[in-house]
Amino acid sequence: MRITLPVLSVCLWRSALLGGLALLLGSTAWAAGSVDLSGATLVVRPGKLPNAEKAAATVLVEEVEKRTGIHLPTATKWPNGKAVIAITSAPKAQAWGKSIPARKGADLPELKADGYRLFVDSSNAAAPVVWVIGADARAALYGVGALLRNLDLAKGQARLAASLDIATAPASPIRGHQIGYRHAANSWDAWDAKQFDQYFRELALFGANSIEGIPFQDDRTSSLMKYSRREMNKLQSEMCQRYGLDYWVWTPADFDLKKTDLRTKELAKHEELYRDCPELAGVFVPGGDPGSNPPELVMPFLEDLAKRLKKTHPKAKVWLSLQGFEGDQVKYVFDYLAREHPTWLGGLCEGPSSPPIAELRKNLPKQYKLRMYPDITHNKLSQYEVPWWDQAYANTLGREAINPRPTQYQTIHNWFAPYCDGFISYSDGVHDDVNKTVWSALSWDVNTPVRDILVDYARLFFGPAVAEDAADGILALEKNWRGPLLTNGAVEGTLLTWQGLEKRAPELADNWRWQMCLVRANYDAFLRRKLVNETTLEEQANAILLDAGRRGADKAITEASAVLNRSVNEPVSPELRTHIVDLYDRLFKFIGLQSSVPKYQASGEERGASLDFIDNPLNNRWWLEDEFKKVQALGSEAEKCARLAQIAAWEHPGPGSYYDNVGNTAKSPHVLHSDMVFTVHAEGAVPGPTFWWWDEGKSRKRLSWQVSMDWPQALVYEGLDPGATYVVRTTGYGKTLLKMNGVRVEPAKDAKEIGELREFPVAPEYIKDRKLTLTFDRPTDEGQLNWRQQSRLSEVWLVKTPGK
Repeated sequence: MRITLPVLSVCLWRSALLGGLALLLGSTAWAAGSVDLSGATLVVRPGKLPNAEKAAATVLVEEVEKRTGIHLPTATKWPNGKAVIAITSAPKAQAWGKSIPARKGADLPELKADGYRLFVDSSNAAAPVVWVIGADARAALYGVGALLRNLDLAKGQARLAASLDIATAPASPIRGHQIGYRHAANSWDAWDAKQFDQYFRELALFGANSIEGIPFQDDRTSSLMKYSRREMNKLQSEMCQRYGLDYWVWTPADFDLKKTDLRTKELAKHEELYRDCPELAGVFVPGGDPGSNPPELVMPFLEDLAKRLKKTHPKAKVWLSLQGFEGDQVKYVFDYLAREHPTWLGGLCEGPSSPPIAELRKNLPKQYKLRMYPDITHNKLSQYEVPWWDQAYANTLGREAINPRPTQYQTIHNWFAPYCDGFISYSDGVHDDVNKTVWSALSWDVNTPVRDILVDYARLFFGPAVAEDAADGILALEKNWRGPLLTNGAVEGTLLTWQGLEKRAPELADNWRWQMCLVRANYDAFLRRKLVNETTLEEQANAILLDAGRRGADKAITEASAVLNRSVNEPVSPELRTHIVDLYDRLFKFIGLQSSVPKYQASGEERGASLDFIDNPLNNRWWLEDEFKKVQALGSEAEKCARLAQIAAWEHPGPGSYYDNVGNTAKSPHVLHSDMVFTVHAEGAVPGPTFWWWDEGKSRKRLSWQVSMDWPQALVYEGLDPGATYVVRTTGYGKTLLKMNGVRVEPAKDAKEIGELREFPVAPEYIKDRKLTLTFDRPTDEGQLNWRQQSRLSEVWLVKTPGK
């Protein structure tokens, strides 16, 4: 919630003075409108303080000293004649012999849970006072977060706008992130306790109030781990207690609950966990993903957990998601809630594969809360995919790459926010750090402009001198992923932006957040240059193959192979690649980011191992090499030349004919695309591409088969020749239930396997108006199949055939 105060209206996340005053420290205009806090004393209340209020003072002193070298002295008595920063979480009590300044009025945000007021009293110019007044202990920490975001800090300097006055409270009561210490994560498993403590602190500075651990799931160990799972879960709980944060745990029942011995063992593990944790607010058990137990078994299990939880944490609640539940199973849960009214249940969590959030909200009794469990960590094969991501990115950067997506997640958060009471995100590493900040900030105030959030992020972590440009650079990184990479010349502009920032701020070379931005800027540009080069090389190779009749098949293969291999023998931009490798090495050193399985012990190829795929071909070189061997084994020269011609013309069927690789944003001109950012069908989403991950990311299949849709909205062709004969050809997997202008048609040639051609003749009546629309029915008999075995579409040709 944002309010307008006398003298100046101030945005929660950054001082409005930035619009009218110089940004650089030391400017005359800035100094005239600011107070100097470099010699200030931090004043705290005497006596025993709540943990979070005590932490607020510690955080302010330590974070200011890191950025300025200034150590703010702390006192419990008010000094005379000096600048003061006063922190309190008792807004209605007296302290230091003074009444705490308070505004008059009803429903003031600074008196609500987690609310605070941060303002400057400069009535005594020689001894200005910065007040941080929290409605409760944790609110004082949030007030310090706002202070740090608004301070202009540099070596030996600390200044604050004299007219700063913020009063605010969060819109959402639940604002958190899952930080699971397990091998699957791409960075957490390499951390020590100090790193976790710092990260929890930094999340709180942007308004987060909850951390969710993963105490049991994924029992693999890693040589990077410095603690046992039990030790770290206890430490995380202690950290949350220190900062006044709510500690949650995510504990799927990924075993058969009918097996009494396993059920008993799991209950004992929980009971031990509850005893270990000094702070515990919620126990979240997903209905599925992982786990496949019916609700008839899940609900009694949750009740047994609650009985044990109450012994050590009487205020804590158990939470459930309906992930994987359908039809009667969903009804069972709501009937149970209506009948039993369990007081041990905190509410439901909406996550991937849950019923639609509107349905959950409508059916959930009012006494229960609804929490989102959004996936902000994955880019593909996930809840919220990058819309129409280029295949070059999908096959190299991959599912868990560094992924600032601020504007997309702003849309997603704000669409879902009215339905729920907040969120705790699914995250598996630091690569989504920007996304965490965006979600935290928006859950405090949905009206905060996303660029303002990023400027605050950059001010706090990079410094005021580069904050505006770095914020725009982060926005540019997100735009790098919009549309076809081949024609996205802005990628080079993004690289120039970050190269300029890198030169301007060499002191940030060891800053891991800075390094992540630099990695993405360099990796994106390197990929684009590689894609441009390898696309050209494949075109040149195809031209040679088309001339096989004159050159001879074997010679054409040899010459085409030589052209394709230039990408290996004469690589583009080796200096960018070297810098990328160096940056990834630094990221492993400073934050444990595991960008490679063999080099940095990433838990799997899809777990952020982007470095392992940087040299993958971005054209069909691997597939062509395998096809050349098959061609050379054919019996006659004529057969060889015919097959080479077919290969060369694969995506170029000739004049009057058309080709679409339906899931490839650069090669699907007739597919209806959508700019919608949702990929959950239950939320009204439209289809998007599916990028298949075969052979640990090293598949040698044709690239067009490694991406598919199930199914596109439509393919639309206009300007056709009504007197011509056409045939539709497709590749994919399984069934193809094709409609032409809304009428189902049968194939003249059918096929089921990947890469095999299906053919559908086009009757003259379908093109009499020079237009043809292709749509697809979804097979209705595949519900029992795993999604990987369900039918899908990869390529569509509309081929104009020679007349009779």
